[in-house]
Amino acid sequence: MERISLCPGCTACPEVVIDGDTIRIGEDANIATLKKDEWNVLVDLIQSGQLGRV
Repeated sequence: MERISLCPGCTACPEVVIDGDTIRIGEDANIATLKKDEWNVLVDLIQSGQLGRV
């Protein structure tokens, strides 16, 4: 299992947890769960520039 904080300066912020074929993003009760294929689509959209900063 890999954990990546979205705010490396503390432990209270949302995190990305990669656990096998499941990726969870968020904190406490606010969690989005993606399967590996869904995560890869998201990464591809970001890398291709179709999704960017808001």
